[in-house]
Amino acid sequence: MSSSSAHQLGRAGEAAALEYLLARGYELLHRNYRYRRAEVDLIMQLGPALLVFVEVKARSSAHYGYPEEFVTERKRQLLRLAAEHLQETLNWTGDIRFDILALTATATGLRVEHFEDAFF
Repeated sequence: MSSSSAHQLGRAGEAAALEYLLARGYELLHRNYRYRRAEVDLIMQLGPALLVFVEVKARSSAHYGYPEEFVTERKRQLLRLAAEHLQETLNWTGDIRFDILALTATATGLRVEHFEDAFF
């Protein structure tokens, strides 16, 4: 897969993940939120007291592993750093959660798997 088609798959995966979450009652607060070296794909709010930091992983197949397996410990550290910064910025006193949305291309579209509370 070329880097261009990988980038297109990533963008399509992010759009599908956002659509999936919005359909389940989540509200979008930030997309591609950056803090220092960290980037969070989606930051969603569920109800009045839960912020959800979402890492979206899209793959053209599971041939080399499942998408969720590509969220490294370093990426988790960066997500936690960004979450701490946003909590301070918003003076957030509610709960937070880290989710992974794993998307795999199939013959009929994208298969979405939602891993709630995937790590802390």
